[in-house]
Amino acid sequence: MPSPSESRRRIALTAVVAFAAGVALATGVLHVDTGPTPASTAAGTAGAAPSNAPAPAASTAAPAPAEEEADDSALDGWPDDAPTPEQVFTAQPDALRRALGALAPRTPGKTNLYAIAFGGDGSEDVFRNEAEYVDTLMTKRFGSPGHTVVLENNPATLATRPLASWTNLEAALDGLARVMDPDQDMLLLYVATHGGSDHSLLVDMDPIPLDQLDPDGLADILAKRPFRWKMVVINACYSGGFVPKIRGAGTLVLTSARKDRTSFGCGAESDITYFGRAWLADGLNATPDFIEAFGKARAEIAGWEKRDALEPSEPQIDVGTGIQDKLEAWRKGASIGPVVPFQAAGLTASTHRR
Repeated sequence: MPSPSESRRRIALTAVVAFAAGVALATGVLHVDTGPTPASTAAGTAGAAPSNAPAPAASTAAPAPAEEEADDSALDGWPDDAPTPEQVFTAQPDALRRALGALAPRTPGKTNLYAIAFGGDGSEDVFRNEAEYVDTLMTKRFGSPGHTVVLENNPATLATRPLASWTNLEAALDGLARVMDPDQDMLLLYVATHGGSDHSLLVDMDPIPLDQLDPDGLADILAKRPFRWKMVVINACYSGGFVPKIRGAGTLVLTSARKDRTSFGCGAESDITYFGRAWLADGLNATPDFIEAFGKARAEIAGWEKRDALEPSEPQIDVGTGIQDKLEAWRKGASIGPVVPFQAAGLTASTHRR
């Protein structure tokens, strides 16, 4: 899932201030899907609900349009029935407070699992689908209802979900730290979006100015929080570049590709990525063991890539000291539920554009 614009970086604070004052900013980035779309074949993991391999798709960067054209094109994907970009932007503190206020308290006497799902690119439903499916798994499969904060950029959820943004991610982590026992409970952070060869992650809901995430930034965000036990999953191209920055004692890091490889399955025609299908939908429905599920997913993805003559993405794993034993202790006390088949969250709220 290469980034549509690998040169994007954190937007200057002055731009955010200008936007809050009512200045509509536009990035003018066009997302183009160019990958092959062969017919899917049955590839369900043993013990999981039957599923099809997602069709591969890749995104490429398009030349930035002229400034005047960008001002018009930035709102092309904005639904008529949604709040305006400025209203969405200024509503974020309240949206995040509501999401945190809906969290269920931890169950005393055992290790609890809490999650943040981060769907970064608002131009494709596939990332929303995976973010919301994490919540479904937490609720129905792992017996942890009310333990997930979903942050997502999508035209369908502008009025109902907090945006996936740098600021909201930090606030969500701070909120979870107040509900959880950071020394005893486990945090799952699942990030799904496009990734660039410079290991940056696309965070995009045009025309709202959002800061981009990179390995140093995410490592700094996590290092400032008190979570002793955490699982960080990055589903994006070139995501292996996050491993050296995020790894450490008490931490499990999973990525959908090695640092110099793309991963597959995004695009407007896809409901779920290769990694999302293989690890979330197939792997975690076959076993509640996050590490074992990764092994199953890696083998399944390799089979799909061989079938479609794709360069192997080679998903990466780093198991920090103690986290494997902690996960085993969590499974012993968890109320593991039945298989939860993947279902797409749905189409965008409106096909009528400004």
